[in-house]
Amino acid sequence: MKPIGRVGILGSGSWATALAKIVLTSQPHINWYVRRSEQVKGFLKLGHNPNYLPAAEFDTDNITFFSESDINSFFRASDTIVLVTPSPYAKSYLKKVRKSSMRDKLIVNAIKGIVPDENMLVSDYLMEEFDVPKELIAVVGGPCHAEEVARHRRSYLTVACKNLKQAEAFAEVLRNDFVNCVTTNDVVGVQYASVLKNIYAIAAGICNGLQYGDNFQSVLISNAIAEMNNFVNAVHLIDREITDSVYLGDLLVTAYSQFSRNRTFGNMIGRGYSVKAAQTEMEMIAEGYFGAKCVREVNARYQVNIPICDMVYEILYEKRDATEAILELSKHFK
Repeated sequence: MKPIGRVGILGSGSWATALAKIVLTSQPHINWYVRRSEQVKGFLKLGHNPNYLPAAEFDTDNITFFSESDINSFFRASDTIVLVTPSPYAKSYLKKVRKSSMRDKLIVNAIKGIVPDENMLVSDYLMEEFDVPKELIAVVGGPCHAEEVARHRRSYLTVACKNLKQAEAFAEVLRNDFVNCVTTNDVVGVQYASVLKNIYAIAAGICNGLQYGDNFQSVLISNAIAEMNNFVNAVHLIDREITDSVYLGDLLVTAYSQFSRNRTFGNMIGRGYSVKAAQTEMEMIAEGYFGAKCVREVNARYQVNIPICDMVYEILYEKRDATEAILELSKHFK
């Protein structure tokens, strides 16, 4: 088993900030790659991320920041790397990393998305492009909004790794008095579930924007979890409980929470915003927009019946009328 050693956080958004906060409850020091040097300067001046989660305060003496061209130095200085960039940017970050810099590292994927263009899970991309052994790739998932972590509200995470002892070692890093963490070996299922739940949250937001009520929303989500189960079983059939928090719990919080970017994005679409207008006004990335296209293309190989995902794709990419699409879809709900 690979020792955890010095943990490095790659990314500087709200989820990266929340994970840094969690890790520092058990670790005395972290490395943190923040791409823009001006953000680092703001961080050092204010004691918190100047762009995200101002409620999450840090003792910056416990952080070594890396920025701009230092990404390989960051990798070499860290033993465990947590990837927390938005999925559309993951490839651009990683293409700057030399294979030698990633050698013998534990790589933890906390990106809730697929590598665009490649339509690959991040774990598969790491194995194919960087020769990272599957035993040294872990995944973090579960219902855990960054805004609630900043307020130390009880949250739940799951660490997935083929090597369960390795998963347990990193889970111990994440456990504290407000975060519970369990383990699984379902690396593929956890990653796909975290992509799918964002798509379903957009669907929930669209329905909310169209003023569908709670009764309908409950039926939408009950059909969504069945659809998720069918998809992950088709892609990677193992013994899993789809009602576990890393699957159903993450779906519920993303579909219903006020902090959900994907629900907010969908709500704007339902209210009549164009995709571009909604993206511009949000000023933050809704991962489900990219996930809808990736899942559509991945499913061309598996041919699973995923009508909710298909509907979201058609509304976002083919400009299908949302009112008509939801009405048609609702006729087939159970």
